[in-house]
Amino acid sequence: MRAAWKMFGLSAVILAAALGLAQLLVPDIVPVAFSEEPQPSWAVMTAFILRAIELIAAAVAVIALAVIAGACVRHELRHLLRS
Repeated sequence: MRAAWKMFGLSAVILAAALGLAQLLVPDIVPVAFSEEPQPSWAVMTAFILRAIELIAAAVAVIALAVIAGACVRHELRHLLRS
């Protein structure tokens, strides 16, 4: 259970850092298809990498929370069945 909490905390910190860096480094960059004016390629690539990191960190956080919830439910069911 402790490992799941560590994984959740780490992924939450990484998600927050990626969101902060995206707002700091490339705040006005939009996907290429939605852009009406040219954008620097380094900014588009940076935004893409940061968005990928955000999505991976969010997925890991959701999975960690699911594991924690499953462990809590399992614990409660065992407690109920023993009573």
